Order: sequence, then C-alpha cells, then structure tokens
Amino acid sequence: MTNTHIHKRLNKKLLNLTLGLSIAIGGGSMLFTPDTTHAATATKTNTTTNTTATAAENSSIVNDIIATGKQYLGVEYKFGAKTTTTSVFDCSSFVQYIFKQHGIDLPRSSRQQAKVGTKVTKDQLQPGDLVFSDTNRDGVINHVSLYIGDDKLLQTYRVGVGVTVSKFSGSSWDKTFVTARHVITDDNTGNTGDNGNTDNSGDNGSIDDGNTGGNNENDGTIDDTQPEQSDDSTTPTQSSGNSGHYNRNR
Repeated sequence: MTNTHIHKRLNKKLLNLTLGLSIAIGGGSMLFTPDTTHAATATKTNTTTNTTATAAENSSIVNDIIATGKQYLGVEYKFGAKTTTTSVFDCSSFVQYIFKQHGIDLPRSSRQQAKVGTKVTKDQLQPGDLVFSDTNRDGVINHVSLYIGDDKLLQTYRVGVGVTVSKFSGSSWDKTFVTARHVITDDNTGNTGDNGNTDNSGDNGSIDDGNTGGNNENDGTIDDTQPEQSDDSTTPTQSSGNSGHYNRNR
C-alpha cells in the first residue's frame, strides 16, 4: 500500500509539473506575440509614411517648377537662346532653366532631354512630365513642352508667342507626339542628365494651330512655303550675337 501511495503522489507531482510548464510556455508565447505583431505593424506604417512623404515632396517640386515657369509667361521666343539669359528662351532652354532652379539638371537640347527619366504614354501623363514632338514630321524630335495637368502644356514657341500655356489634345504637339518622359523621381538630387550649356544651341519653335510649316531661321517667323530645318543642320544663322553655328540637335 505504501508503494502504491508513493507512486500516486509522484505521478500527481509529475502531472502538476507538466501542466505548469505547459502554462508557462503558452503564457510566454501569448505575452510575446502582441509585441511581434506591433513591430510588424510599425514597420509597415513607417514604409507607408515614407512613401507618402516622398510623393508629397515630388508633388511640391512639380508645383514649384510649374510656378517658376509661369513667372515667365509672355517672355519672347528666340531660337538658340543663350542659357545664361531669361529675357528670351527657346523650348529646351526654357525647360532646362525652370528645372535647374529646383536642383534638376537637364541636357540642353530636346532630343537629349528625351533620353532622360522614364518613358510615359500620353494617357499616363502627370504634371511635371516632359512632352516631346516632331513638328517637322521628319522623324526627329525638335520640340519639348511641360505637361502641367488639365490637358495643358507650359512651353515656348515661335516669335510673337513666347512662353505660354496651350491646350494639348488636338494640337500640333499632340498630332506629332513622339514620347513623354517622367524626370522627377524619388532620388532626384540635382542631376538627371548632361548639362549641355551651349549658348548657341536651340530648338525650332512649333506651331499651336496644327500648322507644320517651318520657322524662318533668321527671325523665327512662320514660313509656310518651306519645311522647318532639320535639327542636324549646322548652317550658321544671321541672328545677332551668335557668330557660330546653331546646334540644330534640339
């Protein structure tokens, strides 16, 4: 009898010990689980916050660039405008200048600018994207404009018009659209391309009403009797202040 009682007592102690360990382990898991879940949630929240902050920052930069560009509404167009002046612009010097004011360097010509950033289709255009057109219809990009939303472009073209806001849909730039580029990115730190500050380079002005006639090379006026000159032309111009060749690689 004594041995039986001893075994029963030992079995009871072992059972109690087993139950105690089970409760301790289970309770520990329950205690640690909420902290782990909270940590995962915090990480996800931080990621979302960072993404939102970056998007807001990019949006702010876009708005600032557009605002800067609008400060020059009415400034005259001049093919081959010097990059050191704001009294006249051609299309690519204008875009280069307003982006530069906000720490983003772009190449000098429209053809070079069309290689920067990521490609965007017309139906994906967002404010701040660059729109490139071939108004000569010769397969060569010769015009750049800035999409500012609401189907509008901020740009400069031809003498007598200058810096202006134009409707995109149905325009010459829409009909001769080649590509668009998204150049404002999360890691913009000041450089997005070569800064080709060539004073005597420039872009052909394009035509708002769908007319694809050329620019008179001497004064930028419309000449419907002849096509615009190719961007590859190196024929010297008669414009005052430039003794060299215009780089038509716009």
